[in-house]
Amino acid sequence: MTQTQDSNLIISREVTLPSHPAWKWYDYFTFNTDHKVIGIQYLVVAFIFYLVGGLMAVAVRTELATPDSDLLDTSLYNAFMTNHGTIMIFLWIVPAAIGGFGNFLVPLMVGARDMAFPKLNAIAFWLNPPAGLLLVISFLFGGAQAGWTSYPPLSIITAPIAQSIWIAAIALVGTSSILGSLNFVVTIWKMKVPSMKWTQVPLFCWAIMATSILALLSTPVLTIGLVLLLFDINFGTSFYKPDAGGNVVLYQHLFWFYSHPAVYLMILPIFGIMSEVIPVHARKPIFGYKAIAYSSLAICLVGLFVWVHHMFTSGTPGWMRMFFTISTLIVAVPTGVKIFGWVATLWGGKIRFTSAMLFAVGLLSMFVMGGLGGVTLGTAPFDLHVHDTYYVVGHFHYVLFGGSVFGIYAGIYHWFPKMTGRLLSEPLGRIHFALTFIGTHLTFLPMHYLGLQGMPRRVAMYDPQFTSVNQLCTIGAYILAVSVIPFYFNVIWSWSKGKEAGDNPWNALSLEWTTSSPPLVENWEVLPIVTYGPYDYGITESEASTDPDPSTDPAPISNAS
Repeated sequence: MTQTQDSNLIISREVTLPSHPAWKWYDYFTFNTDHKVIGIQYLVVAFIFYLVGGLMAVAVRTELATPDSDLLDTSLYNAFMTNHGTIMIFLWIVPAAIGGFGNFLVPLMVGARDMAFPKLNAIAFWLNPPAGLLLVISFLFGGAQAGWTSYPPLSIITAPIAQSIWIAAIALVGTSSILGSLNFVVTIWKMKVPSMKWTQVPLFCWAIMATSILALLSTPVLTIGLVLLLFDINFGTSFYKPDAGGNVVLYQHLFWFYSHPAVYLMILPIFGIMSEVIPVHARKPIFGYKAIAYSSLAICLVGLFVWVHHMFTSGTPGWMRMFFTISTLIVAVPTGVKIFGWVATLWGGKIRFTSAMLFAVGLLSMFVMGGLGGVTLGTAPFDLHVHDTYYVVGHFHYVLFGGSVFGIYAGIYHWFPKMTGRLLSEPLGRIHFALTFIGTHLTFLPMHYLGLQGMPRRVAMYDPQFTSVNQLCTIGAYILAVSVIPFYFNVIWSWSKGKEAGDNPWNALSLEWTTSSPPLVENWEVLPIVTYGPYDYGITESEASTDPDPSTDPAPISNAS
């Protein structure tokens, strides 16, 4: 290794490594320690569970097309509703956003050969498929039926075997999250190339860092709460049994201390994806780099102090309602900073309306609507009236489906060329976007009206006056179901038959685009040297590059806009 030092940075070069063959298809079914293989494993398994959870959602919405219980009996309805939410959160959004994109991109973005702990990384992934299998097996025992929140005493007395299996599945996913988060923190902090300053770290990595810290602080609390619930179900303890001196509100505190930060675990990586996609396809430097980076850390901090706004109807004292109303409103500020930064980046940009950009812009509208609903629910007087109504369901899905899922799609269209070496079909991508955008609004926007009119959530039978609006939501759900067809076809066909992308089809500036597509096993033959920022669009090559010996650099990236 040789080093060249000037007044601003230290440039580190490694000797060229021998070339390695690409991974074969069967390597993706093995215990592989390559972060890129693990990232794709996460994504593929997550998209499989997306189909499973989506089919459950279609069944639930079909049942709700009429006010009577005529498709699913009430127990099966409760099981489908519970496991739909569980799968979509714990086996789809979190593994795809953090495990999938995080594993594939973070080492490439910071110039590392792999994650800090490759074997631990592989173990973290292989905890997820058994967790999903356990949820499926639980249906042999009636399926968990207490909702994805699993509040006692309902979760103690209803389908105890299935509920215990559900707890085991969530414990596996939580352990995976802890192991992966530890790996991300160490990798970003200790393994970025020496020439990369902290002000040159891609915003996706800042988002993953904040997400990982949040997961490390909050996930153990959920695990503790679920272990106590498991004891109450199976071993005669009474932590949550009110008739034996237990306290059901204790469970709510333990659950929501994790599960509201879990919203940020799902959305912070998506914010990172947005911060990578928008500058590239707008051909402009990101507006407010430091503000966006630090706002991720602010969300991580403040997000730990908002959980009680889910419990305003649980006998919460007035002073606590006031405190958590204020903290909930405060956490909206760093989120607003990001949105303003993205809009300012779009303003005056040379926007290319690729499929990735369409989903990114679509996410902006979805998340703003969901965020406004969140602000209203965070204020105690309003929440007391709409708690446990469909208003909450509409808000929740605007944030998570309109936010997280749109962001995952944007990331897939953006980085699919890097993962596979081939481009996705843009015409199919536009059809996919149009169906998803229309289906999302048609499904979830009317739910706000249902909630304001008093329709309770998590019920299979409802007052006939809500029938027409529910049928509208069901039609939207069918459109969303159809929307995945062009996407899955696009991915499967393009992976083998799509147009070759080249190493950098978007002319992007972050480090992952300086290696081949798909990347080498060791990522680079020679580690890259950071000579300009990841968002320096519009800066000429001569202005951006100050490396004293550019002949040893990887092939330069075009800065042309």
